[in-house]
Amino acid sequence: MKRIILKISGEALGTSADVKGIDNEKVNNIALEIKDLYNLGDLEIGIVVGGGNIWRGRDAALSGMDRTHADYMGMMATVMNALAIENALINNGVPAKALTAFQVPAVADLYSKSKALEAFEDNKVVVFGGGIGLPFFSTDTTAALRGADLGCGLILMAKNGTDGVYDDDPRKNKNAKKYTKLTYTELIDKKLGVMDLTAATLCRENNIKIIVFDMNVKGNIKKAVTDFSIGTLIEN
Repeated sequence: MKRIILKISGEALGTSADVKGIDNEKVNNIALEIKDLYNLGDLEIGIVVGGGNIWRGRDAALSGMDRTHADYMGMMATVMNALAIENALINNGVPAKALTAFQVPAVADLYSKSKALEAFEDNKVVVFGGGIGLPFFSTDTTAALRGADLGCGLILMAKNGTDGVYDDDPRKNKNAKKYTKLTYTELIDKKLGVMDLTAATLCRENNIKIIVFDMNVKGNIKKAVTDFSIGTLIEN
């Protein structure tokens, strides 16, 4: 059975760029998209979610907050998002289990490889909250680390309104060129910024492919597993 990681930004769950919080309708729509992916069968699905719709630790640190405190607050935001996704999946008939990188015993079990594999064996979607449990690491790195730890061959890097990797910001430069394929070496050397260096290095060293695509196009989460033409494929 194929095992994959779906990486979702926190902003995709939010109400708007200016208003922070969790938009229940957006979460439910994402859960329905994940259900379509789940119904393909022959897949074990892990989900890593960001927390930017609630709190961005890096931005708070730039405003003078201690970076460690800011990052822990961001990790707690990802736990809230993970619980929202877990609940929406269950409400839509998809068995799911949230695991957190630090102890929040009232709401979720602590992550371990054995617990994740047990959930996969029970045909559950596993939702990872809390990042890796340490400051200074992004949720992109979390996706790469969980992917490597669990032997995943593919990460679906779902972007909120961007359909792949470009040589410049397509929102600012209408002539920006979209890449259909990239190697990790090219990604790092060109400093394309689609993910941090730690995440890119982990994926390169563990031979994990990444497809970067726009999750706002209906059906793309399901399609990304088999049709890499919808975005940019990154591999060794």
